[in-house]
Amino acid sequence: MKRRRLLTITAAAVPLVGAAVYVPVTAFAAPATTAAVTPATMAGYACTPFQIPAPDGTAVESVTAASVAAGDYTVPGTPPLGGAVVPAVPAHCEVTVTLTHPGLNDHAKVQVWLPQTGWNGRFQAVGGAAYQANDQGGGLAAAVKSGYATATTDAGVGNAFDTSWALNSAGQINTGLLQNFASRSVHEMTVVSKQVVADVYGHAASYSYFNGCSTGGRQGYAEAQLYPNDYNGINADAPAINWNQFEVSTLWPQVVMSEEHTYPTTCEFNAFNAAVLKSCDKLDGAVDGLISNPAACDFDPRRLIGTTIQCDGKPVTITAADADVVRKIWDGPRDANGKRLWSGLPVGADFSTLAATKTATDGTTTGDPFFVPAVWVATFVEKNPAFSSANLTYAQFDQIFQKARAQYDGVIADNNPNLSAFRKAGGKLITWQGSADQIIPTGGTVDYRQRVDATMGGDKKVDDFYRVFLAPGVAHCGLQGGGVDDMASLTKWVEQGKAPSVLHATLTNPSGPSFTRDVCRYPMVSRYTGHGDVTNPASFRCVTSSHS
Repeated sequence: MKRRRLLTITAAAVPLVGAAVYVPVTAFAAPATTAAVTPATMAGYACTPFQIPAPDGTAVESVTAASVAAGDYTVPGTPPLGGAVVPAVPAHCEVTVTLTHPGLNDHAKVQVWLPQTGWNGRFQAVGGAAYQANDQGGGLAAAVKSGYATATTDAGVGNAFDTSWALNSAGQINTGLLQNFASRSVHEMTVVSKQVVADVYGHAASYSYFNGCSTGGRQGYAEAQLYPNDYNGINADAPAINWNQFEVSTLWPQVVMSEEHTYPTTCEFNAFNAAVLKSCDKLDGAVDGLISNPAACDFDPRRLIGTTIQCDGKPVTITAADADVVRKIWDGPRDANGKRLWSGLPVGADFSTLAATKTATDGTTTGDPFFVPAVWVATFVEKNPAFSSANLTYAQFDQIFQKARAQYDGVIADNNPNLSAFRKAGGKLITWQGSADQIIPTGGTVDYRQRVDATMGGDKKVDDFYRVFLAPGVAHCGLQGGGVDDMASLTKWVEQGKAPSVLHATLTNPSGPSFTRDVCRYPMVSRYTGHGDVTNPASFRCVTSSHS
């Protein structure tokens, strides 16, 4: 299927307030068809509840069905998670199946949306965001518009901002709901949804796909690792894998600022990113407002010490303390012995989410931790929702990191590099992530891919079923609009055997209009050929980088 998810890949750092999100698609090209995929209708189906067999270990509490007329669909809520409009969604049937695990008193809803006409023969599940397991509705509407039968599950937990489910009345982790959130509910949703599709249309889907970003990306990886036969193709973007380690690690900017007693302003942080862009933009042979390979950028923030910049119309001088904070944030968290614990904020990524601050009425500035890692540490690690991570010392951070690993490594299972069963099943996995992801360090995705390479015979063998693409200058899940043909590339790979060497993207930099660029597959990076318009993708080629 040729579909373009609306993203704008921008060279500028883009501030984000709110959760990690999966941005709904709002425009499409016509779906591709193969001999095995034939459009179908819900012949004779009245869109009424019917009996659904329960997946192993569950019971079906209820089944409802509602017929929905064609029209525009507005995603519930406010930006960035809600408020978007998916126009002209075709008529469809919405089936809701509520599952429970006997003895746990949980209630996990599975939503299945079924086009009344024009079903393309495929099934697509969509993932969640932050602490939300399910799609807000934009992904479902987009998939139906593209002809898919589609589904999502809330796993019996809350919305993206709600973790009230995490602790039971005794103040201990609700392990059943955590297991639902981690992986179990997506698998059970898959089993239920495939059965609904087969019952409604009279035959099973020809191909099954999973599509998600951030938490949705993590869910896709968990599916590949734990349930390798569920999906023919998985599109798992900016994946929140290594959940436990990366969540704790993204508090590092707050720890650095608190320990160093230095809180650079947004203006000052932006000055460092502007200097990075000026220094490293040209490394790919072209000055185009993008850093094609941040790993090759060796800009030292101490070069800005003593530089005077304008902030709110006033001169501000960059200090050694400012530069040291930036250097440590980029370097990433280390333990008490100086050993690196995780990747830092990518060079060129916006600081304002993970290094946010707030100023009291008396003019005192303190840290303002991003809610996702702050809640993970407070509620899940410390089991005290009132716990504050705004003023942690290096020693306290180290202790929390080790405590988190002791409690949760292997519990949220999403980082096993052995994908042999998924490969044997014939599955294909695509991941793209912005090289300037300001919420999930790109280094974690690269680390996982390298561990898969080491486990499964090297990058060439792994490329046969799993490919990673790092999009230069892009923020988390591409929040700004534009286009990346990830699902189009995945369906072509699964159904026609044509593996993508690049993903086609629309990019924007601050100084010019949108332009197209081919995003290279890891470990290759984009390099200017030395001639031609820098807005023309033909002016660049993919080369292997020694810094990957």
